[in-house]
Amino acid sequence: MRFYRPLGPVTALTFDLDDTLYDNRPVILRTEQESLAFMRSYHPDLSQFEAAEYHRLRQALREAEPDICHDVTEWRRRAVERAMLDVGLSPDAAAAGAQAAMENFARWRSLIDVPQETHDTLAALAEKWPLVAITNGNADPHAFGLGDYFKFVLRAGPHGRSKPFGDMYELAAQKLGVAPGEILHVGDDLTTDVAGAVRHGLQACWINLRGGDLMQIHDSRLLPHLEITRLASLTTLI
Repeated sequence: MRFYRPLGPVTALTFDLDDTLYDNRPVILRTEQESLAFMRSYHPDLSQFEAAEYHRLRQALREAEPDICHDVTEWRRRAVERAMLDVGLSPDAAAAGAQAAMENFARWRSLIDVPQETHDTLAALAEKWPLVAITNGNADPHAFGLGDYFKFVLRAGPHGRSKPFGDMYELAAQKLGVAPGEILHVGDDLTTDVAGAVRHGLQACWINLRGGDLMQIHDSRLLPHLEITRLASLTTLI
């Protein structure tokens, strides 16, 4: 554990999910593969559908509606629906197909192998502080065994703009009934988690899981209050 700023009183902890509490990379890779397979099997005219086309549709949506990027679930649903409309499905059929695709996506997205260390650490921390999950993604902690550790979960889109914007940080403080400065936010991303939290008055803990050098990483903007290399280190604060 390395300190860069004095750590003030902590009355609650907030956590990023993906790549902070578990390795999200294999999950997303598998989910994208299964999502593409679903699209190709859903309708004959989609049998040659390629990932590049999906990304083109996403980009077109973002150019037309820039704020859609704050809700990755709706962004995905709309892109899938557009793909189905483009091959001739009726609006009702495309909407139903997009809903089925999202249900398939959610099923694969929730097959996450959570390390026992994460369970043990969150359980110990939850005995002392209220814990909250704040995510830009669409993983549901209740679907893979982490939901009971958190008082509530905030997701970009339904609960405001994505990190590093302050919407969810400010909402977390409001719902917890504590000052932002008494919250320690834990995350792996130096922009969305560290800079985002610090700029909106929270304390920040960077979990450095890949041996990065804070002084040399290109997206290092603001110093966290502390750096850890494994989640279990947080229990030393108890």
